[in-house]
Amino acid sequence: MAGTGWGAATYGRGTWGSGASLTAVGDILRIWTHDNFGEDLIINVRDGGIYYWDKSTSSIPYQRAVALSDLAGADATTPTIAKQVLISDRDRHVIVFGCDAQDNIGVQDPLLIRFSDQSNPLVWAAQATNTAGDLRIGTGSEIITAVETRQQILVFTDRSLHAMQYLGPPFTFGISLISENVTIASPLSAIAVDDSVYWMGEEEFYVYTGQVQKLPCSVRSYVFGDFNTAQIEKVTAAVNSSFSEIWWFYPSAGSDTNDKYVIFNYQEQAWYYGTIARSAWIDRGIAQYPISAGLDGYLYYHELGQDDGSVNPPAAIASFIESSQMSIGAGDGFVFLSRLIPDVTFEGSSSPTPSVSMTLETRQFPGAAYTGTKSNTVQRSATVPVEQFTDQVFVRLRGRSFAFKIDSSDTGVEWRLGTPRVDLRPDGRR
Repeated sequence: MAGTGWGAATYGRGTWGSGASLTAVGDILRIWTHDNFGEDLIINVRDGGIYYWDKSTSSIPYQRAVALSDLAGADATTPTIAKQVLISDRDRHVIVFGCDAQDNIGVQDPLLIRFSDQSNPLVWAAQATNTAGDLRIGTGSEIITAVETRQQILVFTDRSLHAMQYLGPPFTFGISLISENVTIASPLSAIAVDDSVYWMGEEEFYVYTGQVQKLPCSVRSYVFGDFNTAQIEKVTAAVNSSFSEIWWFYPSAGSDTNDKYVIFNYQEQAWYYGTIARSAWIDRGIAQYPISAGLDGYLYYHELGQDDGSVNPPAAIASFIESSQMSIGAGDGFVFLSRLIPDVTFEGSSSPTPSVSMTLETRQFPGAAYTGTKSNTVQRSATVPVEQFTDQVFVRLRGRSFAFKIDSSDTGVEWRLGTPRVDLRPDGRR
C-alpha cells in the first residue's frame, strides 16, 4: 500500500505543507467486527486484537475499550488475536474465528475457532466444569468470515463452507462441511436474510437455504467483466428489506474503491445494477431508513425522497428500465408498431407534474444499430378521483425486432412501471 500527504514521512522532512510518499508492506484491509454482549460491546480488528467496551463504566468522558485479555478475572488462555468476533444469540457464547490456540497464545491459527464459557467472556480454558472449547476447520487455508442465521453459523474459508451448530454439553458446538466448491469475494460480501445467506464469489453469486446453490445471474458478465480483482476485499453486501433486495457494492475495473453496485431482488428473482460510491450499509431498524457510508465522508439515508442529496441543491437521480429485443415468432418477418399504451404510476412524487420518457426502438438485424426510434413524454395530469396521465402514444415504426425503454432525469419524480401495451401487426418479410 502507498500513501501521500501529511504524516506520510518522518517529521520535519521537506518544506512545510509539501506532500510525501510512503510505502507500507501488506495489503490487508482494516476491517472491524463487533457484537453486543448485553449492553456492552466486544470488538475485533481483523487479524488484530480483541477488545471489550463496558457501558457501565463509560460515562462522560467516555472510556476506551480495553483488551479482552486485560479485563479483571480474564483467564490466561483468553485469545488475543482473531479475524472476527461474534456472539451466539441462541446460547450467549463469545466466538472468535481465526484466533490463537489455548496452548499457544499470541500465535494466530487462521483456521481455529474458539468459544468462551456460556455467558462468560472471561473464561476460555476448556474444562469439564464449563462450556468453553475450540474447533478447527480442516479445509481451506484461512477463515474469511462467519455469518449467523436463526439456526446455525455459516463459516466461510477461502475454498469451503461449513455449518457450526450449538449441540449442548458435553461438546457445546459441532461443525460440518457443506461444500468445498465455493468461493467468497471478501469478509463483508455475505449477508443473512432470515435463514438464507447470500454472497458474492469470485466469479459467481451464491445462496444457502439448507444447501448451496449458484444464483442464475442475468448481469453476471457485466459485473465480473468490469471488476478490479486487486481490490476484491472491499466488496460489501447489504440488505434493503423494504424492497426485498440484496446489494453488493464493488470496485469497477477503473476504480480502487467501491463505485458500482449490483442488486438481486429475491422476491421477484430479478437483477439490476448502477453506479454509486458506498463502503458500508445498515438496513432500516433502529433508524426509519437504511443508512450508508459514502466515500466522501458523509452518511446518507436511502429511500428518503426522490433526489440526490449529496449535492446542494439536490439533483435528479437518473433512472431507466430497458427491455431486451422482442419479435414476432422467430423474428423472420417484420413488425409494424402503431401505438403505445403507457402503464405507470407517479405515486410518491413531489413534483406537481411528474413525467417520464417512453421510447420504442426498432432494428432489422440482431447486431445492427437501431434504425427507428420514437420517444414521447408521459406526464401526470391529475391525481383525483384517480391518477391520470398520458393515455396513449401514437408511433410509426417498423423492424424485425423492437425494444421498450422508460427513463426519467427530473427532480421530484418517483415512478413505477406497470404493464405497458403496444399495438403491432405483422408487416411482411422485406
